[in-house]
Amino acid sequence: MKKAGIIMILGSLLLLGLFKFPLWNIMLGAPQYPEPLGMNIYIEGIKGVQEFDLQNIDGLNHYIGMKTIPKAEDMWEFSVFPKVIIAMVILGVVIGLLGYLKKVSYKYFLGWFLLMSVLGILGMYDFNNWLIDYGSNLDPHAIIKVTNPDGTPMSYKPPLLGFQKLLNFDVTSLPHIGGYLMFVGMSLTLVAFGLGRKTSLKKTTQ
Repeated sequence: MKKAGIIMILGSLLLLGLFKFPLWNIMLGAPQYPEPLGMNIYIEGIKGVQEFDLQNIDGLNHYIGMKTIPKAEDMWEFSVFPKVIIAMVILGVVIGLLGYLKKVSYKYFLGWFLLMSVLGILGMYDFNNWLIDYGSNLDPHAIIKVTNPDGTPMSYKPPLLGFQKLLNFDVTSLPHIGGYLMFVGMSLTLVAFGLGRKTSLKKTTQ
């Protein structure tokens, strides 16, 4: 269990990378922009990939009636997410230490992973709802109005994951370094669970 406990601790600590690196990235490319515009989504707010990217994106969005990109204080998520991550890191480290000291079952490692998975799914669901509102709740008095073939207003919702064509823009939405660190950290806690289970089964067969 000692090795499993150490891996559990390391996996939990990798989540701290979310305070340094972006969780997600959305890039917009178009012929009129030699350098694509992009925004990095952190757990504490949204920043442009380049200095004026958010300003330029907001300028484009104004013409089709989209809202401006929210500041950190405009969304409750950016005040709650950091606290959730800190709480999960502390919980994971405590479980790992107790596992190292053989005070808790390896099953707690899996419990942490499942809890983090549920929180991650809820976070993605909330993020997708924001994208829907961002791309669909348009100003009816916008300068440019583009409709679908059936006459309904076109949605400019960026994809949650992957690539999508929006007018003349190629939009790509993918995890960034922070997201990959979280994935690796969570995977390590599954490794810790597997090692702990293997150790426990060996003891029962001896």
